[in-house]
Amino acid sequence: MRKRLRPAARTRPWHPVAWQTQSLLLAYPDDDLPGRLALARRAAATLPHDVARPLLDFAAHAERTGPDALAAAYVDTFDHRKRCCPYLTYYAHGDTRKRGLALVRLKQAYARAGWRLSDDELPDHLAVVLEFAGTEPAAGHRLLTEHRAGLELLRLSLRDADSPWAPVLASVSATLPALAGDEREAVARLAAEGPPEEQVGLDPYAPPHPAPVPPAGGPR
Repeated sequence: MRKRLRPAARTRPWHPVAWQTQSLLLAYPDDDLPGRLALARRAAATLPHDVARPLLDFAAHAERTGPDALAAAYVDTFDHRKRCCPYLTYYAHGDTRKRGLALVRLKQAYARAGWRLSDDELPDHLAVVLEFAGTEPAAGHRLLTEHRAGLELLRLSLRDADSPWAPVLASVSATLPALAGDEREAVARLAAEGPPEEQVGLDPYAPPHPAPVPPAGGPR
């Protein structure tokens, strides 16, 4: 049976605003959090309902919780929960040599757009990828769709963990095409088996080597 091809997805004029806003909310909740939440509320007014509503839900929760408690929840969610990894290439490549090559390709894509990351930033952190997509929509959209299966597993994992950031991933998902059949199969396989591995006995959902949390949205 011939495989049905998905039509090429196009970015919309509001996509960059959505991705920049999601990037701000996925960064570590430091002292700048109140300002980022205010920006998110203003941006949400320009976005479609299914993209905006989850961002407003997160903003309301964050305001009730406060920066200190939210920061503790951030570490608990993204550093201590095996399936809530914000580093997108990990879902496709695990802790294998191929992941190193994927990180290099990401850095090259950023460099072609005039982006330079600091030495303590990994280019596959979702907040970084979304910030890039907000400034380079076509290239960023391609990167996000390339990691569609990993993003979906992260969304489901955050939802199942009742994480405050589950709505933000729901908003990200609402900016992307629906999962194709092969992507749904990839999500099921990831959920059952974990990412690829090269080391015998390696926990498939152990988080990658930790790196400092990326800064929230500023010019690069």
